[in-house]
Amino acid sequence: MTRFHVIIPAAGIGTRMENVLPKQYLPLAGKPIIAHIIQTFFTHPRIASIHLALSSEDKFWNNLALKEDSRLHIHYTGGESRCETVLNTLEMMHVDADDWVLVHDAARPGLTHDALDRLLETLVGDDVGGLLALPVADTIKKSNEMNVVNQTVSRQNLWQAQTPQMFHYAMLKQALTGYDGLPTDEAEAVEALGFSPKLVHGELRNLKVTYPADLALLEMIFEHTAKQTEEQG
Repeated sequence: MTRFHVIIPAAGIGTRMENVLPKQYLPLAGKPIIAHIIQTFFTHPRIASIHLALSSEDKFWNNLALKEDSRLHIHYTGGESRCETVLNTLEMMHVDADDWVLVHDAARPGLTHDALDRLLETLVGDDVGGLLALPVADTIKKSNEMNVVNQTVSRQNLWQAQTPQMFHYAMLKQALTGYDGLPTDEAEAVEALGFSPKLVHGELRNLKVTYPADLALLEMIFEHTAKQTEEQG
């Protein structure tokens, strides 16, 4: 039986959000960002377990009024980097080598079941795995150190990576253990093994909260979605 497990690395502090709270704890539509993410995976019937990776110095988690489901496992496995945090958490998990592990950013609360289903269905029979992503729509400029354009880069075949990124447990652990340096995401580490992860079409609302404007945009999206749900109900 195919099993899917989720790791949410939430040990970082978002310095660009201009807020004393780590961004995963910032309020969005009445509850913390991290609560929306956990709820999305809680309510999906195919997710076997959820592993939340926190910093050992996290002072915020215990203040959240979240009901802990039996599928939710809290690990104080935060490392110096995202790669180290995910690897530390993999070490704590008791799963089969062929089980799928989905790594999802703690600052992407807009993930929907539709996008998650598309990822699972596309990759479940794949030998490698892959990730949600969006084709680049804007013109891409490359600058020099003075922020002056020195090249316009063709956007053909360029994609913006999102999460979840989904790989077999054994492959992901091998990739992160053997990577020389700090990969920007799990897919980069898997690529270094010589594999080619598959790109699965994501959604614009699955954006990563990096700046205050991102949070404001998601507030509008969540409000619109809630209004649509109310009207249909």
